[in-house]
Amino acid sequence: MQKLFGGLIIICCVLGGYLLANGDLSVLWQPSEMLIVIGAGLGSLVVGNPKEVVWEMCSQIKGIFIFKRRGEEFQRQLLMLLYELLEMVEEGGLKALDAHIEEPEQSELFAKYPLIRQERNLMAFIADNFRLMAMGKISAHELEGFLEQELEAMEHTLLQPARSLYKIGEAMPGFGILAAIMGIVITMGNIDGSVAEIGTHVAAALVGTFIGIFCCYCVMEPLSNAMSQRVKTELSALECVRTTLVAHLAGKPTLLAVDAGRKLIEQDVKPAFRMLETWVNRYEEERDAA
Repeated sequence: MQKLFGGLIIICCVLGGYLLANGDLSVLWQPSEMLIVIGAGLGSLVVGNPKEVVWEMCSQIKGIFIFKRRGEEFQRQLLMLLYELLEMVEEGGLKALDAHIEEPEQSELFAKYPLIRQERNLMAFIADNFRLMAMGKISAHELEGFLEQELEAMEHTLLQPARSLYKIGEAMPGFGILAAIMGIVITMGNIDGSVAEIGTHVAAALVGTFIGIFCCYCVMEPLSNAMSQRVKTELSALECVRTTLVAHLAGKPTLLAVDAGRKLIEQDVKPAFRMLETWVNRYEEERDAA
């Protein structure tokens, strides 16, 4: 909703200012100029990126407008899932996790945390790295190095669509100039026409420049920034998992290991340690009652 509201502000202010200056909206309707500018941008996007990046870009743009902030319930489920998994390790060893990490989609434990199951990358990250711990002896330092490299690779992959969109956005004013030049060529071909006809052709050419600049600064750059912020929000959960696992291997008690991961959650949605203790105590009471 916020993104749609922001887009509405842009359109109302840009077109509203144009109308206040006695501009004619019909003059801005230049399908040929739009085809040149937008078509050149889309074509460059397709040529310059593999199809996986293009599809991921479409998915992330869609996700911007339907993305729900990861609130308290999401953070509770993430931290308590890690707590339960680590407690299972403490009680039955890493082999006790086999039934859950081999097929997490079928696990009763993961089923208790539906918000986490919806996150494909997060689910895979948790299962893969608990499986890595279960496969053999690995030190906290080695695990930290492996996970840092994995997170760097994931960050590069997930941010690539935003970077590509930003680069195409930077080129849009150039595509607008391209459309304007072609419009001037048409104008010069009709130089023997009336002043009104020449003015109409020049106005159409300038609309191409307007479209390019508008797409750059009012559409593509804000979208790429929103995509980057969304990816960083996703990565904060992975950082939480990484820190928790490293702290566990370093010998920290389960609660302190999970709390180490809690500290990596984004500040505006990070639960307090007292809240984490409340969730853990509630879980322990329910387990003892069962």
